[in-house]
Amino acid sequence: MYEPKDVVSTPEVVQEVLGDVLFSQDTKCIDHIDAHCRAWIERSPFVVVSTYNARGQVDVAPKGDPVGSWKVLDEHTIAIPDRLGNNRADTFRNILETARIGLMFVVPRRREVVRVSGSAVIARDADLLESMTVSGKQPTLAIIVRVEEAMFHCGKAMIRSNMWTPEEWGPIDGLPTYGQALVDHGKLPIPVEDMQAGIIRNEENRLY
Repeated sequence: MYEPKDVVSTPEVVQEVLGDVLFSQDTKCIDHIDAHCRAWIERSPFVVVSTYNARGQVDVAPKGDPVGSWKVLDEHTIAIPDRLGNNRADTFRNILETARIGLMFVVPRRREVVRVSGSAVIARDADLLESMTVSGKQPTLAIIVRVEEAMFHCGKAMIRSNMWTPEEWGPIDGLPTYGQALVDHGKLPIPVEDMQAGIIRNEENRLY
């Protein structure tokens, strides 16, 4: 296991290394969802959800849905529907243990992202779930986020990654299929071809 030789252990050293910034990054962080953040969230089809449990173990989960699926209920509250998934319920278990959450909203073709953090609870209010219906299917649960911080994050990461520049994308040859990874990691007695075929059926028939 790799062991670092020069470990940074104080915020003073971090600031010394980073140096001066163009402007105070503290000023861009607000404690509510304003009109700019709301417009972004309501146009985002993809959000990354970060939670952690009582032991400090972190989970990061992607969620994708049609534009308008993330509901800004008021300037301090966002609702995120839960859709069919792997049923591990990592996010839910973590929320029940620590009630803390972080979100990152992505909009295709835009380099910036919007970050939100705060507390969370799990809800199943019938009227709210009904408003989140897609393809005739409504979610069974929703995550209610109480916003404590919200901010726009600059586009440098997207620029460096060429996320929205297809002509700069690298090859995917040689990458394992999802089925291959599942069989190998789980040491499953299932042919990879059968596992991959099941995954394709799942993606085609169980989105909602």
